[in-house]
Amino acid sequence: MFFRKKSETKTYDSEKQKPVLKCSICNGEQVAGFKDLHTGAFEEMMLIRNASDLASFKQQYGIEGDVEKIY
Repeated sequence: MFFRKKSETKTYDSEKQKPVLKCSICNGEQVAGFKDLHTGAFEEMMLIRNASDLASFKQQYGIEGDVEKIY
């Protein structure tokens, strides 16, 4: 018998942070996370290898629409 963990919606402070994809110009690697709106600091959450990973990130945090890319 298999048990699946329920998908939990995680939260972030949308007044202080915004979701972004940090992309490498050199190798194309993409990391999803949150950028602090006041300091510009980036907090990594997960590696994005494909569209499915990005969809999972957006679902986990309740993000709708496009996620800005930063380099």
